[in-house]
Amino acid sequence: MTGTPSAQTRVGFQGEPGAFSEEALLALLPDAVPVPRRTFRDVVGAVESGADDAGLLPVENTLAGGVAAAFDALQAGKVRVVQEVVIPIRHFLMAPPGTHLAQVREVRSHPVALAQCERFFSEHPHITAVAVHDTAGAAREVAETRSPGVAALAPRRAAERYGLDILAGELQDRDDNQTRFLLVRRSSEVREALPPSRGGLKTAVVVETENRPGALHDLLGTFADRGLDLTFIESRPTGTPWTYRFILEFRHGSEAEARECLEAAGARGRTLRVLGTYLPHDPAPETGVG
Repeated sequence: MTGTPSAQTRVGFQGEPGAFSEEALLALLPDAVPVPRRTFRDVVGAVESGADDAGLLPVENTLAGGVAAAFDALQAGKVRVVQEVVIPIRHFLMAPPGTHLAQVREVRSHPVALAQCERFFSEHPHITAVAVHDTAGAAREVAETRSPGVAALAPRRAAERYGLDILAGELQDRDDNQTRFLLVRRSSEVREALPPSRGGLKTAVVVETENRPGALHDLLGTFADRGLDLTFIESRPTGTPWTYRFILEFRHGSEAEARECLEAAGARGRTLRVLGTYLPHDPAPETGVG
């Protein structure tokens, strides 16, 4: 059995039903049972405790960049990354039936979603953007309160789920807007061997370096010397003020190649923790949007 969950497993995601994370989950695992969780740490904690068989976390958006809170939850948890999936992100304006766009004065959504639709708000200056914790949660609240002039910015799936009318669609500033998600399982349940992949493999690690000149340069040189492609790098604060850890993802051809590189990288860092070696997103299958 590989790291990928089988059919009818419970997979946690952050947000309300109808969120982009649920859409990504079902694109990757169509037969899974989605389980909404409030925070990224709740997603990881449910996997650790066995309440959920797996969890899905958004880690990077093509417009907004890395999702810091998701990486913090991964770094703090005892889970392993086993796969990734990328889905297109399409934003829709929705409100209770009978509402017209001209009546909307307030739009609620996650702050990242609002930031991805700046053109719409610049073209409608009378509409105020209000940040809330979740896109689908905003849709649910709008459906429940039915406040005049209040709409939500969320996936199409949320409008269908909460009985809202779509007032405008495809509001994202760029059509190539995409988000990347990582699937995690309990560390104890993940075996090392992975099946062959035409795209090779990826490994994610968290590294802390010494606080000295050239420390990061030396670390990154480990990958450059071996011709390995670093696909993601981001710094995060540690528990000590003004010190940082680095989240790195890199592509490689085999698990043996990754192990050899990580042994060398570990010798150049203060600490190194592997978050997982996994199958990269395969763009060949068609992915539906919601």
